[in-house]
Amino acid sequence: MTTDTSTRIALPGGEMLAWSDLTGRRLPGGGPLAALAARVVPAGARVLLAGPHDPALVDRLAHADVTCLLRSWPDGSALAEDRAVRVVVGGPGGLPADETFDVVIAAAGLDAVESVEGTPVGWDGLLRRLAAVLAPGGTLLLRLDNPVGLARMVDTAPWYAGRDDADWTVGGVLDAGRPANLEQARQRLAGAGLRPGGCFAAYPEPGAPTALVDADALAAYPGSGLLDAVLHGACAPGRAGRPVLQDPARLAVDALHAGLGAALAPGWLLLAHRPAPTVSASAAPAVGDPPDPAGTAPGAARTAPAGPGGLPVLWVQTGPPGIGVVEVTAAADGWRWRVPGPVAAAADAPFATRAAAWRDPAVLTGAVPDGRLLRTVLLDACLRRDLAALRRLLRGYAAWLDAHADDAGRLTGATALASLDNVVLADGGAAPARDAAGASPGFAVLDPSWRASDPWPLDVTLARGLWRFAAALATGGYAHPWSSTLDVAGLTVVLAGTAGRDLDRATVTAAVDAEVAVTAALRGLDGADRVALADEVRAVEPTAPPVGLDSHQQLREAWLRQKAELTRVTALLRWTEELLTSRERALRRAEATINLLSGSLSYRVGRLAITPARLAKRGARAAKRRAKDALAPRRAEEEQQ
Repeated sequence: MTTDTSTRIALPGGEMLAWSDLTGRRLPGGGPLAALAARVVPAGARVLLAGPHDPALVDRLAHADVTCLLRSWPDGSALAEDRAVRVVVGGPGGLPADETFDVVIAAAGLDAVESVEGTPVGWDGLLRRLAAVLAPGGTLLLRLDNPVGLARMVDTAPWYAGRDDADWTVGGVLDAGRPANLEQARQRLAGAGLRPGGCFAAYPEPGAPTALVDADALAAYPGSGLLDAVLHGACAPGRAGRPVLQDPARLAVDALHAGLGAALAPGWLLLAHRPAPTVSASAAPAVGDPPDPAGTAPGAARTAPAGPGGLPVLWVQTGPPGIGVVEVTAAADGWRWRVPGPVAAAADAPFATRAAAWRDPAVLTGAVPDGRLLRTVLLDACLRRDLAALRRLLRGYAAWLDAHADDAGRLTGATALASLDNVVLADGGAAPARDAAGASPGFAVLDPSWRASDPWPLDVTLARGLWRFAAALATGGYAHPWSSTLDVAGLTVVLAGTAGRDLDRATVTAAVDAEVAVTAALRGLDGADRVALADEVRAVEPTAPPVGLDSHQQLREAWLRQKAELTRVTALLRWTEELLTSRERALRRAEATINLLSGSLSYRVGRLAITPARLAKRGARAAKRRAKDALAPRRAEEEQQ
């Protein structure tokens, strides 16, 4: 089938004929960014996509009238050929002066809008041009990269050494013509005649974020177990296999707990609005406006901050492609899970795939448990060498699992997969292991959608959770109150003892096999990939860096642990050699003494005297045996009579 795209492509000048911007990472369905854009754009709105965007994001805006402003002719031609959108290829000056748009989206940043074939206008000039085509009451969605964000902190290449084709200009904090933080960006938006709205922090990379989190929520809830797990999960895979200076997941969680989750985000997505000519006092807030604290009754406390303008608090790319993006929305009773779009039933999936775990998206409709992540609380107790807190928390965790087990001691559903990084502690670890009424601390599964296909023994679930924590302690180089010579399995057994449970290494081995099966199900691995995963997991040692992380800092820590282990083994070998040398000297002295005594006259006379006695004793034993054999038949006959 052929289509005529000439009527949908405008070439006002400044197009780049041999350049393409669509070469980066792409997420299924456009990821959280496409989900945010679909919520911002109302049905039938006139939308301007300024700069290169994932084609999947364009597909999510099928309910609107979309115009794409690109600088690349190949990208514009491909987009107009596959989709019914209007394309303008050239610089920002090619936009019609008399045309306005209800929504303007520049989710690739302003640098990707300007063409090198045209006259450069700078960051402020681009912002003013986009603000000029925004209709009154319209919304602007703008991406801004953080020049001192987490992505630059962990990158092995300095930001100022860009030598790629796209780096004909390198922007950073040295460029006074562009904002360097959120406050400066809001001032630039206000200077362009726009009203700044909400902001979402983009993790782990601004170009392809797998998590978008409301900046106000990051500031209001630095100890949230949900935000802890989301940021850690978004940054844990590293940077697409590229080496990093340090673990980005650890840095992101530390920034969250320090109240800098938004300030150190790799990038931001800002919302702004062009004020309408007349706005009544009772008008509803625009999409993306920050929540108005004045709307809260005096003395009332908000249980959880809402997203700007009624938007979700966060979007996160998770699970199989069939689920895609999961949202967390704010309600009167706190945050709640939400899966946008229809949810297909998945009850038959585990039996068809025979996977160890499966996901039921229909469960993601309830409240998000409030509290700190159990893994974080335990790490804090380990670093402080607080054995009392560790004993209290681990025993409470084991008792909580035991309370959910059936009469046969087996766990089912989400509780069977409740490892320490998917369990929140409601009281934040402040309550004792059991209060005066005998109740255990409040534990809850954070993400209940992942479920075990078959019932699991209680000990295997406990051992798997403790093994994952022990592996993070050992390979991550965390200080803890136990011996540094323990391997991961040995540390797991010690943790189980701290929890008041007696686990052997055979149970730990079964837990490692279960971990391989669950991880393969979560990643959709099979065949050779699953075998490689099993080899990788079973090879985890305290002297090795964390699995899947190519971090210079972690590699150096692993080298230091290997150095300490080699020093210990060398000292042990030296002690063993000294012991063997001393024993060999003693043996030689004993041999010399024996040789000296065996050549004397008294030894020879004694040997001649003892030899006949030995022969007589041997003959007496033989005669006794023959007598017993001869009397045995007679004794048997007497017993029969």
